[in-house]
Amino acid sequence: MTADQLSTTFAALADPTRRAILARLATGERSVTELAEPFDMSMPAVSKHLRVLERAGLIARGREAQWRPCRIEAGPLEEVAKWTEGYRHLWEARLNRLESYLQTMKAKEKKHARKPRRK
Repeated sequence: MTADQLSTTFAALADPTRRAILARLATGERSVTELAEPFDMSMPAVSKHLRVLERAGLIARGREAQWRPCRIEAGPLEEVAKWTEGYRHLWEARLNRLESYLQTMKAKEKKHARKPRRK
């Protein structure tokens, strides 16, 4: 996947409506009408979102008689996963340092905690 294609994919995923559409398609094919149901927007607006997803390669539209099913295409999402995987070591290193720091703070707090007075 080229950098430009990766940018197109990220741009398509940047919108919460498009992410919600993809989440609905993850459970199987749906018609445009079914995809539009939960959204308070016009059908032309939903169609625009679908065109963005289609240009990014995230969905494909079929044709079965009068039914126009949409389905998710996992290829671009796999490329995003591969790209982000390259940064996993950074996240893990930072989380490990944070965990170490919190353990140090917890030990200091325990060491300096006041003991209850005896009556």
